Amino acid sequence: MSTPTWSLVLHGGSGVIDRADLTPEQDKAYRGVLAQAAETGAAVLRGGGAALDAVEAAIHVLEDDPLFNAGRGAVFTAEGCVELDAAIMDGATLEAGAVAGVTHVKNPITAARRVMEASPHVLLIGRGADAFAQGQGLTSVPTGYFFVERRWRALEKQLAREGKPIPPRPAGADTDERQAALAHDEGKRGTVGVVARDARGHVAAGTSTGGVTAKSWGRVGDSPLIGAGTYASDRSCAVSGTGDGEYFIRLSVARAIAALVELKGLSLQAAVDEVIQTDLEALGGKGGVIAVTPDGQMAWSFNTSGMYRARIADGGPLEVAIYKDEA
Repeated sequence: MSTPTWSLVLHGGSGVIDRADLTPEQDKAYRGVLAQAAETGAAVLRGGGAALDAVEAAIHVLEDDPLFNAGRGAVFTAEGCVELDAAIMDGATLEAGAVAGVTHVKNPITAARRVMEASPHVLLIGRGADAFAQGQGLTSVPTGYFFVERRWRALEKQLAREGKPIPPRPAGADTDERQAALAHDEGKRGTVGVVARDARGHVAAGTSTGGVTAKSWGRVGDSPLIGAGTYASDRSCAVSGTGDGEYFIRLSVARAIAALVELKGLSLQAAVDEVIQTDLEALGGKGGVIAVTPDGQMAWSFNTSGMYRARIADGGPLEVAIYKDEA
């Protein structure tokens, strides 16, 4: 079988995603956006574009859709605001950029890329990251842009369980009942990510998230941490993760997978399975990863009941899946 000249894999988060939990309308909605994101990235690759550009373009689709916990559909903190994290990495150069705790950037993945390309740093946080993004001319939006009714209800339930006060709704909140009905609460593992391999054999990875519902103290998970939730190297593979961030950080999940491919010579599927099904499981962590290699291998692995996911390569069909029992 010939090696595909390009390939792309994406995820929209892992977690408690059972067939009984999603209505037919929800199932169709999620699959539709996953397909749209995959095709958007694929269009870049078909045209000879770079893996990095395909990753960013596909993540824009997921960040702009309120169904996913990233960008517009991000979950709320205990204070009733959003704190967004994202990272991107170029496997050809090992250059990387990331932002954490931004509150007004419409597309955090683009802010992460600007950190990589227009600053001497890898990771910027909070108000400084927002100011940097604004200085770069990136689109800033008011807090109300990120309001999704379903996410707010999830915040209210979580704060009630914890016995904490419920903050006032953000100004300009859009109470769209249709989105409230469509969005599914996948638990605490909502993230989006894309990995790609372009026609030149270069790989790239990107991850974006709103974190966990009702988070406090400026909590940051694995998504913006290079080597934990995001990693890419032409010497091994590109990886994006979704799951219990604290466990992904402790295991350096993304870098561990790359090391198994580069140093032990494992196939990509064997490497992702070893880290997710054995190492992560042993610690009690839950989540999943997607990955691609410079030689065209594609893989995903997760130890939850579901993971929103899709993959496509030249010469092959688009595959979209949600549940554990799907191929």
